[in-house]
Amino acid sequence: MTNPIQPIVQSPAPTAAADTYTDLNGLASLKKNAGSPQAIAAVAQQVDALFMQMMLKSMRDASADVGEAQSNEMGMYQDMFDKQIALSLSKHQGLGLGAQLTRQLTAQAAASAKLGESKDAAAVKAGTPAGPGSQAPVRSTTVPHPPANDGAGTAKPGPTASSATPQSLLQDAIHFVTAVLPTIRRAADSVGVSPLGLLAQAALETGWGKRMPHTADGAPSLNLFGIKAGEHWTGPRANASTVEFSSGVATQRHSAFRAYHSIEASVSDFANLLQSSPRYREAVAGGANPQHYVDAIGGSGYATDPEYSDKLNEMLHSSVFRTALIVASSKL
Repeated sequence: MTNPIQPIVQSPAPTAAADTYTDLNGLASLKKNAGSPQAIAAVAQQVDALFMQMMLKSMRDASADVGEAQSNEMGMYQDMFDKQIALSLSKHQGLGLGAQLTRQLTAQAAASAKLGESKDAAAVKAGTPAGPGSQAPVRSTTVPHPPANDGAGTAKPGPTASSATPQSLLQDAIHFVTAVLPTIRRAADSVGVSPLGLLAQAALETGWGKRMPHTADGAPSLNLFGIKAGEHWTGPRANASTVEFSSGVATQRHSAFRAYHSIEASVSDFANLLQSSPRYREAVAGGANPQHYVDAIGGSGYATDPEYSDKLNEMLHSSVFRTALIVASSKL
């Protein structure tokens, strides 16, 4: 069996932005001055185009069973057309997502620039070197993480503070969503809830996969939802420091958590917990609405942190979450 012949597309010359969806040189050129207003606008336009591509693909899929069957060649050219038309439309207002992202990224760039000026001024005043070549001590601070329980009053591990830049944070988010979204979608379908609620909870609990308990041999537990290893758990365990709230007072403890051999096993175990525990009945009942799910799981006692529901909502509606979901979905 031979592969279908693919059309040869000549790469365009490098531009300040990518005007065609095959213009990889144009996309690469944006990295040369990532903080410039032109680059920010171009990146925001690309995100808007990706979201529009998802909409067009959904429309194509919904109408796939209507009318005559299409050939593989027709499907390929329709896909090429959809990608180009989405990029073209995004240059003229689009869906508005690009404009919103441009405002946010511009504000972040301005804040970073102002912070850099303040650091340089402070360094000059102190008589120490500043700028990219300077060597300054970095102090790590432990930040309490909202603990949660698995129905037995258990707490989740606390993270360490991250000095990640907005760009690296978004990269971590995209990598995490790409890795776990297919599994979370399957589990959400089996439970009858929205995958967005589960995804937001996993992102909050693990810090986009960067913060989870490790086993004695240093392997990550792959415990995406921070479920504690109780007396009935017979699988592998991972120990970690935790922060638990009691009557509004935070207490640090050392606890054992469940460890899994795969992301699928972790998500499946959490799905079983949702379905088997009466505590989460309300979250499951209305979980097709992600807003209802995060509100219900936040009020179910899953976490002892009184602000857990607010933090879930903040994650669900954050620009990093939405952008990572759009980019990751386009890759799947």
